[in-house]
Amino acid sequence: MGQKVNPKSFRLGSLYTWSSNWYAKKGDYAKFLVEDFRLRQWLLERLKLAGITEIKIDRSINTIKITLSVARPGVVIGRGGSGLEQLKKEISAKLKTPKLELQVVEVKNPDLSARLIGLRLADQLLRRYPHRRAIAQALEKTMASGAKGVKILLSGRINGAEISRKEKYFKGSMPLSTLRSDIDYFQQPAFTKMGYVGIKIWVYTGEKVSL
Repeated sequence: MGQKVNPKSFRLGSLYTWSSNWYAKKGDYAKFLVEDFRLRQWLLERLKLAGITEIKIDRSINTIKITLSVARPGVVIGRGGSGLEQLKKEISAKLKTPKLELQVVEVKNPDLSARLIGLRLADQLLRRYPHRRAIAQALEKTMASGAKGVKILLSGRINGAEISRKEKYFKGSMPLSTLRSDIDYFQQPAFTKMGYVGIKIWVYTGEKVSL
């Protein structure tokens, strides 16, 4: 089972919590769900240079609290906090909420984030960087940062091949079926000139105490 499902969803409730926390009446559920989805897509595009790893949204009766985990908080906050205030205004205009709380948290070790590794690999493939060298560098860098295991899967027209194929690379251990395992996961497509290449990243950082 652990080999076939998203490691994050497999551990929801036991090891991880939900990225959106709120209660809604029957008529508001779909509205809030679409709002959260669109807000996340917009923030990921708006703060592309900040290196976002996670966006948490908490809703109460009159307040929405958004927590951004980023690799480069200075990009979000700006000089003297001007960037943060501008971002608050833009989000408030989109959500039309009476009270908005925006918190920025710095990611201590961005090299252990599967999302940032995947985005970096996708960018390198788009720039026609040799994929084996890019993956070898990613594996070495992640393991040197304290990971206990890394697994990278490429599938599609790798290196412009006419027939699509899969290539798997891994280093260390990857206990996907152990619910105590703290595993970060991300998948990202790279739309190269020669065709589609799918990228999947697993990063294992050790065992974690349950919620």
